[in-house]
Amino acid sequence: MEWVQQLINGISLGSIYALIALGYTMVYGIIKLINFAHGDVFMVGSFIGFYSITVFNLGFFPALIISMAACALFGVIIERIAYKRLRNATRIAALITAIGVSLLIEYGVIYIRGAQPEAYPDVFSNRSFAFLGAQISIQSILILSVSVVLMILLQFIVHKTKTGKAMRAVSHDTEAAKLMGINVDNTISATFAIGSALAGAAGVIFGVYYTKIDPLMGVIPGVKAFVAAVLGGIGIIPGAMVGGLVLGVVETVVSALGFSLWRDAAAFVILILILIFRPSGIFGKNTREKV
Repeated sequence: MEWVQQLINGISLGSIYALIALGYTMVYGIIKLINFAHGDVFMVGSFIGFYSITVFNLGFFPALIISMAACALFGVIIERIAYKRLRNATRIAALITAIGVSLLIEYGVIYIRGAQPEAYPDVFSNRSFAFLGAQISIQSILILSVSVVLMILLQFIVHKTKTGKAMRAVSHDTEAAKLMGINVDNTISATFAIGSALAGAAGVIFGVYYTKIDPLMGVIPGVKAFVAAVLGGIGIIPGAMVGGLVLGVVETVVSALGFSLWRDAAAFVILILILIFRPSGIFGKNTREKV
């Protein structure tokens, strides 16, 4: 009974990691950039959701939509200002810029509102129901449901819309996409917008689930989501989803076994093992590169 409950908790946590990991993997799939500022977009989304609920007295779903819209715009601004000029630069230059943007967002938020943490208000009832003898909270089910709906929506956008087709074309061959009349700059901006919107949604869900938020909260979940993206195969959207869920379940199992102090280390142990034994990830394929 306890294991069923822990499994539900792990899947709920993993769905949050998966939403953040999708942003990493989409951006990497298009422009081969590890956007380390992505975890801080998640943090900004969490605060936008918090102020939407506490200041404007909105419910969970309006706050979620506002946070997603604001983070989508924020992601596009970051891409246009910080990354667009570095399209043809070395990867190390883009990586250093991403770390700089991350620090700028973190300490910009601290400068504007201070470093004190906030407590998310209760937006769901504390009711729970019995499932196979375990007590499952309504909150966990709603969080999981929202995450699954957003992932399905992303799959629809990528495979069934004109923007999604353009994204897949740019990911496959940027130069050929240009020759076919695809606006590569707008497609890259759309990718940042979608990934950042998912991070904003994850921020609100994280705040509701864990209650406490602060300006540096994006660092650890951001790194863990990156591990999830690598685990599933970076650049592969289904891989990010599966990687996030696996990581969430592993963390919960580690805590349930009495090693809660090691739960953060579990993510990095997984990263080391996957880089040693399967660097391309669960869904990745080894590809030859011309030197």
